Amino acid sequence: MSTTMSSTHWGSPTASKRALLIHGLSMSSQSWEGIAQLLVAEGFFVVAPNLLGHAWRRGTDYRVSTLAEDLRPYFAMDMSYDVIIGHSLGGLVTLSLLPFLPKTKETTIILADPPLELTAEQFQQGKNRFLKEIEDAKTTDEHMAEHPAWSRGDSMLRALGVYMCDRTVIKGIFEHNKPFAFGGRLKNIPSHVKIALLVSDPGFGSDCHLERIPVDAARLSVKVLKGIGHWIQNELPNAIMDEIPPPRARL
Repeated sequence: MSTTMSSTHWGSPTASKRALLIHGLSMSSQSWEGIAQLLVAEGFFVVAPNLLGHAWRRGTDYRVSTLAEDLRPYFAMDMSYDVIIGHSLGGLVTLSLLPFLPKTKETTIILADPPLELTAEQFQQGKNRFLKEIEDAKTTDEHMAEHPAWSRGDSMLRALGVYMCDRTVIKGIFEHNKPFAFGGRLKNIPSHVKIALLVSDPGFGSDCHLERIPVDAARLSVKVLKGIGHWIQNELPNAIMDEIPPPRARL
C-alpha cells in the first residue's frame, strides 16, 4: 500500500485490471484496506481517492456533483476502470461519475448501501448522527466492541477517518445536498455500465431504503444482505467480491 495526500494505491500499476474505490462520509481512502488486498490478489491495481472534506482535504462546496468533479483527474487521458466501488456517500459520488466513463469499455459499478433518498426526518437523523460521531469520536476498542465482526484494522481506520473529518464538512454534506434525492440516477444506466446495488439488512441499520430504488431499472441488480449492517466491506467483503466479473465461482 502507498499513500499520497489525496489517494491510496495498492498493487502494481502494470496490472491488467484497475479498480477505483470511493469511501463514505467521515472515512478515508485507507479504510478500503481489506477490499483492496482482496482485489490485488485477483490481479487488480487499486486506487482509492480521498473525497473533499476528508483526510484533511477541505473545500467550500460539498455538493455530491462537486465531490465527483474533484475526481475528474482520475479519468484523465482516457483512464478507465474495470470496477468502481462506492460505499454510502461514495456510492452517490460514484453515480455522478457515470458521465466520465469511456463508452468503449464496460464498467462494473458496485454500490454498497448508498442513501439514495432521505425523507426530511431521515435527513435530520442522519445529520445529527454524524455530528455526534464527530463530537464524541470513538476509539478503536469502542468500534470493535460495537462491531464484533470488524477487524482491529477496520476499527482503527474507522477511528482515523472520523479524526480527519470535522463538523464543517458534515454540515456541508447535508446542507449542500437538499433535497437528498439521488435514486433517479439509477433509471437510465448507460449501456456500457452494469450496476450491482448491495443493500444492508433493514433491521441492521441500512441506509439504502428499498422503497427508494427504481423498479425494473435496466442493467441494475439489487441484493439485500440479511444479517449485515451498513458496513458491508467490513462485515461481508465477499458480497462485494462476488459482484466482480468474472464470477469468482468460475475462476
